Amino acid sequence: MVTVVVKAGGRALMNNLENIVSSVAAAAQQGHRVVFVHGGGDLVTEYEKRLGVEPRFVVSPQGIRSRYTTEEELEVFVMVLGGLLNKRICSRLAKLGARPIGLTGVDGLVLQAERKKRIVILDPETGRKRVVPGGYTGRITSVDKDFLWRLLSDGYTPVLAPIAYDPGEGVLLNVDGDQAAARVAGALPADALIVLTDVDGLILDGQVVKKLTTSEAEKLLEEGKIGPGMNRKIHEIIRAIDQGVKYAVITNAAHPDPVQRGLEGHGTVIEQG
Repeated sequence: MVTVVVKAGGRALMNNLENIVSSVAAAAQQGHRVVFVHGGGDLVTEYEKRLGVEPRFVVSPQGIRSRYTTEEELEVFVMVLGGLLNKRICSRLAKLGARPIGLTGVDGLVLQAERKKRIVILDPETGRKRVVPGGYTGRITSVDKDFLWRLLSDGYTPVLAPIAYDPGEGVLLNVDGDQAAARVAGALPADALIVLTDVDGLILDGQVVKKLTTSEAEKLLEEGKIGPGMNRKIHEIIRAIDQGVKYAVITNAAHPDPVQRGLEGHGTVIEQG
């Protein structure tokens, strides 16, 4: 039996929802303690367009691309991620014999965060740094690991949407899904962090990197060799491993039973070193 945090979001989740959910359910039925952290930005974007809300994305000076969350957009996030998608995942897990419990960060105060008052972005026209208001995005400050352990010990599979609670302002915040999964994994700490994507792992020079140490991964990030999207995942994985996670695997959600494949080391394995 292992404790594993599984993260899936974006196209990987939308294109492989049934495959991912069945794999999470299988892991839980095998006796593993599983926390499933899901994103779903593509579905949020779909509903925003239906509601006439224009999504906006920004790029940090480090090259990390993220969604800029206004108050109006936050409402869509809570509705779609915390409601529609979260309960859709839970219903499918229940049908497959798991005992899911759907959560956002405010439920049990499992994820608390601090609103970013200002953020530094690259101006899309000039490429220069610019400071803008932080909107309703947050940086995770605490994870209630005891609450999660009680659920896991009772046989539940927590299904966590990356929406956190800011106790200072009393508001909900959109937080990055990779950050949420990594912080949960580090807080427990989990035996493994499995990150499900739409590729077979970290790809450099056209080849999947089979293994990396955290120091090797840090060097690749410093050299700018890891592209947008993947660089955020690697950054958060390094932090999770530094907090005590034994290993992390980036693997393809489209393969059969991707959670088990990740536990077996298929993909890019990152360990301390």
